[in-house]
Amino acid sequence: MTEEPRVPEQKPRRFKVPHTYVILFSVVILAVIGTYVLPAGVYDRVKDEKTGRTVVAPESYHHVEQTPVSLFKLFESVPKGMKQAAEIIFFIFICGGAFAIIQTTGAIDASISRAVLKLKGKEKLLIPVTMAIFSIGGFTYGMAEEVIVFIPIGVALARAVGYDDVVGVAMMSTGAAVGFSGGMLNPFTVGVAQGIAELPLFSGMALRWAGYVVLYIVACWWVMRYAARVKADPTQSLVYDFMKEDTKGHVIDENIQVTGTHKLVLLAVVLSFAYMIYGVIEEGFYIMELSAVFLAMGIVAGLMGKLSPSHIARSFVEGCQGIAFGALVVGIARAILVVMTDGQIVDTVINSLANWVAQLPGGFTAVGMFWVQSFINFFIPSGSGQAATTMPIMTPLADLVGVTRQTAVLAYQYGDGFSNQIIPTSAALMGVLGMAKLPYEKWFKFIWPLMVFWTLAGSVMVYIAAVTGYGPF
Repeated sequence: MTEEPRVPEQKPRRFKVPHTYVILFSVVILAVIGTYVLPAGVYDRVKDEKTGRTVVAPESYHHVEQTPVSLFKLFESVPKGMKQAAEIIFFIFICGGAFAIIQTTGAIDASISRAVLKLKGKEKLLIPVTMAIFSIGGFTYGMAEEVIVFIPIGVALARAVGYDDVVGVAMMSTGAAVGFSGGMLNPFTVGVAQGIAELPLFSGMALRWAGYVVLYIVACWWVMRYAARVKADPTQSLVYDFMKEDTKGHVIDENIQVTGTHKLVLLAVVLSFAYMIYGVIEEGFYIMELSAVFLAMGIVAGLMGKLSPSHIARSFVEGCQGIAFGALVVGIARAILVVMTDGQIVDTVINSLANWVAQLPGGFTAVGMFWVQSFINFFIPSGSGQAATTMPIMTPLADLVGVTRQTAVLAYQYGDGFSNQIIPTSAALMGVLGMAKLPYEKWFKFIWPLMVFWTLAGSVMVYIAAVTGYGPF
């Protein structure tokens, strides 16, 4: 009797997360479908005479003629999104090119090698100290897109001490997010929201400080936990395969010296960063001005590093090539808002969510406000833009249901701040990941449990604020 050949056992195929562009374009398609399914509607916009801001008139929502987005408009939304996000896209390209020039001089590798040798035995301090420093930028001047320029240094430093690229991104980006979300002095979120809610500027500081401390402790614990696992076993890294192929930054040369040329390059970098910080705080610098400073820094650093003009140009182009994925994803993400705006369904979604919140009982109304703000942030990831759109609605709603206005501001602050660390429509997050060449799906796998912790903590904080009558002081 002939034995039948054995069929090899087939292992079940594991689900593979789609490419970031696929995820984003799928959401664009869903938004297009929404323009056919959801009723079109808008709020009237009025100019606040006190502040000069354009805000929505809360009782003015009304339906308008349906303007569904056609198939052609679907594809047109991507270049439109890139046009609207052009400043940030080119900022990312310039940052990538400038850092490639600086790295070509060897100054970054040499200085990081020396720093790591001095950190031997104290590597654990790197994460909490770095996160604390960047959180200060977050809660003072609203550091968000500005983090992008520091990411290459963070990644190189993390690799050098035995961590991975995820840790390098997290200790800077998540560190800034802690402060941005805590928002004690953040003029772009708390300042704008309190102005619209007619509250004293930066009032209610005590509870915000308490929230900041909780967020910082939880974030540090999560990043340090992951970092310790990677250091003990590099195969546990979410980007282990990528780092195997790209070993740059792993090897520390104990004999490397920081030369005079390196010091000149580093001086140019330090002075440039100092000028950028000054410009942001004192002169109101934003993306365009930061791009100009960064471009000048790259050229000056290259010349001080004794690179020829042609070598500087080649390095710049190579840097731009390496950062193209992250730069372009910002424009594709913006296409979602383009579609919803053209289809006039943004205000429809906001109005429906506000009506839902109004039905919740007691302190859960504030929790609902927080969740709604988190959801809206996916479509309006601009802190001040979201405040101008939602706070004129949430402020009278808070008065109506017996929740203090300060609580409504806190719910907005957490809703706007937390989700910026996970939503693919956040220009700051996509810029950071692009600069680190870190796939969104890898970052999502790392960050989603922390977002759950933060969401639970935020829900508890706004509930406490609601039931205790959190006031202006």
